Amino acid sequence: MDININTSVGEIVKANFKTAQIFDKNSIDFCCGGGISLDEACKKSKVDIDVLVPELQAIVALSDPDSKYIDSLELDELCDYIEKRHHTYVSENIPFLQQKLQKLCDVHGDNHSELFEIKELFNGEAENLSAHMKKEELILFPYIRKMVKYKTELLNTEDGFGELNKTIELLDDEHQKEGERFEKMSTLTSVYTCPPDGCGTYQVTFQTLKDFENDLHRHIHLENNILFKKALVLENELLNK
Repeated sequence: MDININTSVGEIVKANFKTAQIFDKNSIDFCCGGGISLDEACKKSKVDIDVLVPELQAIVALSDPDSKYIDSLELDELCDYIEKRHHTYVSENIPFLQQKLQKLCDVHGDNHSELFEIKELFNGEAENLSAHMKKEELILFPYIRKMVKYKTELLNTEDGFGELNKTIELLDDEHQKEGERFEKMSTLTSVYTCPPDGCGTYQVTFQTLKDFENDLHRHIHLENNILFKKALVLENELLNK
């Protein structure tokens, strides 16, 4: 892959997800902000693009089997992957984090009042993200699977398609809001740094929050930079048959 100033951040991460670490290090948003050019991203984050491009080129030149595998999936298979991998992860970790954050508030809240705001932010994240995933599982993913079926079986597409862009705009906006919520939590926790008086539960909770955010970033990347874009292309193909 040839990287230049006009290459989008999302396309670079799509080619090799290991580049996400470089973007994180330089405070460049690769999931919700993956649609902008590298030049625009560098100006926004005050990063020297002449230094960044060689770093990215070196990573992209390396093999990344995971990125190749995901990019090779049919869209219905990618929906299955996201649901089984990322939706399951979110559903399994929400109760654990809610319980641990409540415990931290009870034990350490007097000395660390920020824990109460972190707990409220995460509870909001849990509620909205759960509703968001249901929209995907009940509306978006079935729609995409239907499109794949119509294309594979060469079915008539006179009606039933054409609303995907509205759905994606809504989901993309929700991605942005949840990403911003985690940015606040990251700031409040000093990037999930356990304080000197923190106990083992404190350390485990903050590490799990960090892992949760990392998983969310990849989750959003797969949808914003791969699934949504490919789905819109497929819908356009079906509508113009």
